Amino acid sequence: MLRNISRLRLALIAAAIVAAVAAALWAARTVSRSSLSVGADKRIDITPEQIRAIKAIGEWEFLAVTGEELVDTVRRGFFSDDHLVRIYYGTMRLGIDLDETAPGWIAARGDTVCVTLPPVKLLDDDFIDEARTRSFYESGRWTAADREAMYRRAADAMRRKGLSRANIRSAESNADAQFRSMLQAMGFDNIIIRFGDKQD
Repeated sequence: MLRNISRLRLALIAAAIVAAVAAALWAARTVSRSSLSVGADKRIDITPEQIRAIKAIGEWEFLAVTGEELVDTVRRGFFSDDHLVRIYYGTMRLGIDLDETAPGWIAARGDTVCVTLPPVKLLDDDFIDEARTRSFYESGRWTAADREAMYRRAADAMRRKGLSRANIRSAESNADAQFRSMLQAMGFDNIIIRFGDKQD
């Protein structure tokens, strides 16, 4: 009787050992098939508050172009001609107006931010410094309307020179560098900056 109980006990212990070994082999095989990876989530979100804070900058100057323009006009007379020559000086501020951004102008996708800026433009049409305007030569009588017409001619000539393709490219380059620096400080590494088309 005692011998039968010992045999039964030995059989149960052996069965338990076989089951434990089988469970250990199954666990080892399952673990070897599984893999554990550790990675960093590089997604960065830009909040609506941050977008509003950037847009609140409003007009942002990226290039100042100084110029001078000599304008002359002649009025033919029966006995003599009237002649007026004036020199105008001005500083044109080229930049963007962030109030002109389109919906979705700044968007973050993962660790990349895409920015579409408004086109570079002349920020202020009153760029001629009238205090520095001088009459270089004047003969005859000239009205305020005559002087206003000369002022408009000078402004148009300066505007054409100031808004040259080279100056616009220079302003865009400065805008790109300053926006890139600001967004890098916010944590973005991949930055795409474009300029929108000018709206008529």
